[in-house]
Amino acid sequence: MDIQTLEEGQYFHIYNRGVNGEDIFKEQRNYYYFLQQYIAYCSDVFETCCYALLKNHFHLLVYVNENVEVPKSNGQETIRLNASKQLSHFFNSYAQSVNKTSKRTGPLFESPFKRKLIGDDSYLTAVIYYCHYNAQLHGFANDFKEWGFSSCHAILKNDNTFLASQKVLDWFGGVTAFENAHKNRYGKEGMEKFMIE
Repeated sequence: MDIQTLEEGQYFHIYNRGVNGEDIFKEQRNYYYFLQQYIAYCSDVFETCCYALLKNHFHLLVYVNENVEVPKSNGQETIRLNASKQLSHFFNSYAQSVNKTSKRTGPLFESPFKRKLIGDDSYLTAVIYYCHYNAQLHGFANDFKEWGFSSCHAILKNDNTFLASQKVLDWFGGVTAFENAHKNRYGKEGMEKFMIE
């Protein structure tokens, strides 16, 4: 299987699920910890446009930042960060925590994680909608706007520091256009190319 490199300067849809469809979020606090660890490990390498966290899988839409260097612990040199390695560190950190608190062993996520290059503007728009619609698509909520673990509300409020909320709103043409684009955009039949299964 050919694994696509997370090329700098490009948008990617990153997604994955638990091994054998197992839940990756065992309890509510796991959702918050996932985001906390994601920010800690990945906020330098990614500009995050949107996300959706569901019980057994997640979706991220990110822009891979270019030439990211951070200081080494000695404070005198820098190290260049690799987006794939940062994601790997993040997944490992999260999985170790869930394994410890759930008294489980072994991998939590399927490997390798899935990634799709966003090739055009219409695909970028569709993935943002898809991420937010995902909770409704999979029956976790009757209305995706009711699901608390996606970026939809944070983007509308434009108050989340780790999300590129203003960029997303500008992409759609403002708050009203963003809301309108999320009203009955697709039925389930329009979502197949984004599905994990």
